[in-house]
Amino acid sequence: MRRNAALFLIPLALSAQAIQYSESSRVWLLTTRQSSYAVGIAADGAVRHLYWGAPLWRMDDLPPAAARRDLSSFDPRQMLENEEFPGWGGPRYYEPALKVTRENGDRDLVLKYASHRIQGNDLDIALKDIRDDIQVTLHYTVYPEHGILRRNATIRNGTAHPLTIESAQSAAWYLPPGDGYQLTYLTGRWAAETQLNREPIHEGMKVLESRKGHTSHNFNPWFAIDRGDAGEENGRVWFGALAWSGNWRITVERTAYRQVRVTGGFNTFDFAYPLKPGETLDTPLFYAGFSESGFGGASRTLHRFEREEVLPGGKESRLRPVLYNSWEATTFNVNEAGQKELAEKAARLGVELFVMDDGWFGKRNNDRAGLGDWFVNPQKFPQGLKGLIDHVNGLKMDFGLWVEPEMVNADSDLYRQHPDWVIRFPDRPRSELRNQMVLNLARADVKEYIFGVLDKLAGEYHIRYFKWDMNRAVSEPGWPELAATEQRKLWVDYVRNLYEIVDRLRARHPQLEIESCSGGGGRVDLGILQRVDEVWPSDNTEAFDRLRIQEGFTQAYAPKIMSAWVTDVPNMNGRSTPLVFRFLTAMQGALGIGANLNRWTQQDSDVATRMIALYKRIRATVQTGDLYRLSSPRTNDVTVNQYVSPDGKQSVLFAFRHSQEYNTAAPVIYLRGLDERALYRVEAVDGKLLDRQPQLSGAYLMRAGINVNLRGDFDSTAVILDRL
Repeated sequence: MRRNAALFLIPLALSAQAIQYSESSRVWLLTTRQSSYAVGIAADGAVRHLYWGAPLWRMDDLPPAAARRDLSSFDPRQMLENEEFPGWGGPRYYEPALKVTRENGDRDLVLKYASHRIQGNDLDIALKDIRDDIQVTLHYTVYPEHGILRRNATIRNGTAHPLTIESAQSAAWYLPPGDGYQLTYLTGRWAAETQLNREPIHEGMKVLESRKGHTSHNFNPWFAIDRGDAGEENGRVWFGALAWSGNWRITVERTAYRQVRVTGGFNTFDFAYPLKPGETLDTPLFYAGFSESGFGGASRTLHRFEREEVLPGGKESRLRPVLYNSWEATTFNVNEAGQKELAEKAARLGVELFVMDDGWFGKRNNDRAGLGDWFVNPQKFPQGLKGLIDHVNGLKMDFGLWVEPEMVNADSDLYRQHPDWVIRFPDRPRSELRNQMVLNLARADVKEYIFGVLDKLAGEYHIRYFKWDMNRAVSEPGWPELAATEQRKLWVDYVRNLYEIVDRLRARHPQLEIESCSGGGGRVDLGILQRVDEVWPSDNTEAFDRLRIQEGFTQAYAPKIMSAWVTDVPNMNGRSTPLVFRFLTAMQGALGIGANLNRWTQQDSDVATRMIALYKRIRATVQTGDLYRLSSPRTNDVTVNQYVSPDGKQSVLFAFRHSQEYNTAAPVIYLRGLDERALYRVEAVDGKLLDRQPQLSGAYLMRAGINVNLRGDFDSTAVILDRL
């Protein structure tokens, strides 16, 4: 695969243009180092998809967008043609990218090419309805060095009358014609997020979605498709991720005509977005790519892109610090003396960021009161937070604070003052999940209130980090202050205002970092990742469960953003695993500690100090390197993950054994991504490496492999390889 990929480097370098257009054939070719994507204008003015796959370099190879013939009166040509952004109109019976209703009830929409513009790596293709001035601009951005294409659309009502958008998708992606395709996607629930699923794509529609107002635990807006023969490191894989933190929908459709398409954007459920004359609606960003190196190649492409082009700061963003969170030690019973004592213990371990969790504000002594009242509890902190923060900073640690600004308790000053600020249907029951209601962030006054309290906290105190939580989904989605025809704008405007608040906070406080948490992994997507530094994948910190959760998570998201904690045992399943096992599991992402340090023995602290020091040695490799998932916990007793630094100078191997049977030795581990001509110094952190040679070649490590002495239940090790 490497040799084949290298063949394309010379033509692409000579071309220099990521976007090419042929006037004669009226075809666009969008090219990265890993893939090409082509669309063309047909004789009837329709814009049709032509190609998506491995890189092409010759425009003349691409045929023009030819017209098809009706197969029958039941199978019109429109059903056979791959329209790039189909409107719902004419004889089109598949999932549309856009559906509108005019004031007079007319719902027909047929989009044709109007114009286009190429500027650098951006392409805009303007479409227009065949009769009315309903305009759609398709936006394409090519990331040539990262192998990623970004798409979305702007819909404009250019007519003199209002219209309602009933479906607004970001893109329709088409796979090459054929059979045997397989869909890979992520599902789950609270405490069991990002579980990996693979299944054949049959005729019909498979819908992945959230109707909950946030990204959701149940499905994640990421997909991968292969021809049924791809593995972790081999085979062709098409993949994509939607950047939207509200109600979203991805539809995977296989037709009777051997077409496979993926359409994604706003969820059509309970969706109706009115557009007055001259108004526009932008759909979410939809990113996609192609890999010839299996699912591992696809995830490594996404990881690098996220680190360098999505996360705030990109390449310049700092490595994630080792974090301590006080929740499990104190829950709501926080006070200055207790937090200072925990901070001192955390600092001795080597922690770099101390985060005080819930209980510091209002009358927050349990989860039934206080949400919304974001002022420091004077009984717990008579002098405010400054004394604690100064103490934490004096211990050479940054200070972080837990907030849940989108929520309100009935027992709060905010709710007593503004009961109209919650999302609700009048004269209907209001669900209180976890004893809390959701503030209507779509309202401008609510948006300004939330921004104001967070801005004041960040400005008044030396706060480096907010752990931003959202502990329930949206229900009863009414906005009674608006006309009935306007109320369903809530689903879109809520998320837009959320993004605006975070963007404004970061602009006013450039050093502020934010973690996205929603009862675990309920808000993880490329939209929120443009604004936060890390995410909380799951409230389930049980180490063995986490191996599965983290495997699914890293299919779509970079380890650098994956907050992973070491907590006390027995944990969620009543299971107890060794402290080293827990540390090594968490060290595969952004390491944190959530245990009650007041209960730790000196031996526990010694182990933690040693493991944190080890993590700091390998942190850059884990957070910015290439990940190779060598052995999956779904199919093997031994789980193995390997990280290789961007410069190739270091590699780190993590291996975990669930339970040994019949005195069977652990399998040989064959490494990847090394320089076969180089020598590596091999170091096992606990002496469990059976290969005693202090130096081994890359060729040997990848072809002959290494053996680790993992025995019994929940045994683990890490192996560090430094290139000599």
